[in-house]
Amino acid sequence: MRPTPAWQSTDDGTAALRRVTIERRDLRPDDLAVRVDYCGVCHSDLHRISGTFGAGAVVPGHEFTGTVTAAGTAVTGFAPGDRVAVGTVVDSCGACAMCEAGQENYCYEGATTTYGGTDRHDGTPTQGGYSREYVLRAAFAYPLPAALDPAAAAPLMCAGITMWEPLRAAGIGPGSQVAVAGMGGLGHLGVKLAAALGAHVTVLSRSADKAADARKLGAAELLVSTDEEQVRRARGRFDLILDTISAPHDLSPLLGMAALDGTLSLLGYPLDTTVRIMDLTYGRKKLSSSGTGGRRRTAELLEFCAEHGIAADVETLPSGRVDEALARLGRGDVRYRFVLDLSDLD
Repeated sequence: MRPTPAWQSTDDGTAALRRVTIERRDLRPDDLAVRVDYCGVCHSDLHRISGTFGAGAVVPGHEFTGTVTAAGTAVTGFAPGDRVAVGTVVDSCGACAMCEAGQENYCYEGATTTYGGTDRHDGTPTQGGYSREYVLRAAFAYPLPAALDPAAAAPLMCAGITMWEPLRAAGIGPGSQVAVAGMGGLGHLGVKLAAALGAHVTVLSRSADKAADARKLGAAELLVSTDEEQVRRARGRFDLILDTISAPHDLSPLLGMAALDGTLSLLGYPLDTTVRIMDLTYGRKKLSSSGTGGRRRTAELLEFCAEHGIAADVETLPSGRVDEALARLGRGDVRYRFVLDLSDLD
């Protein structure tokens, strides 16, 4: 086994994360060992620590970049010293219809998640990227393009791909009208990606305070969603609305702004939110969602971001300040993503 330091939550999620030593498996023939350099702090980490997404102590972290330190005997394409990126899925069955379609994130046998999952071979629980080393199948690691900063690229592996998949599924390109509701860790990358695809991007916000920031990110305009007249004028306008709001909210105004055959994609996973069927009927509106991404789209995203100079706007903290990052994330005090520097675990 391979011992490595990590930050682990408590069983009930009420205390500070504690520094522990965990053990990674010895490398299988198709494995990589990766020194974790930078790991993003995602809202789902908060949910998991608090018990919303499952009980028990866990090492969080599922969007990270690092450096290969060792490779299994059957691995080709990677060597020690290579820069890599790892996302939310580290294994799948590889044989079901979803895996064959390149959507391993929807594996019918259940994708193995980066943390809080179960290893397909030995049944051990997976532990995440708030650690100094991670061991995974090489097929689920991605070469990190030289053009991308490793800290700013880490959130691409969850927040970025969560935005990218619905944009690609909707065929967004030049001339498309895209709205982004919520301009946080997810939304700010949605703005950047949609704009780089050539879309006219509008940020939907409860106030005009973020207008300048929205334009810096690439949006053409900001629509104040509490202004009934602005909402009325936007009726039937958008081909795709990326809804990143996590709190329960009324979907009717958003569906009203979707164009004929337009799509409202729920990506903030608001619990207890309902939809009125007639809001979908008038205009053949589509209601969809998406959960991170598969291998094909993730590799595509990294190449696109390198080509267009896209990465997350991040605040990088030593991993020893992980509790500060989690607390500030919980109250929305970040623009737009925290990233942990794991070098202080050495």
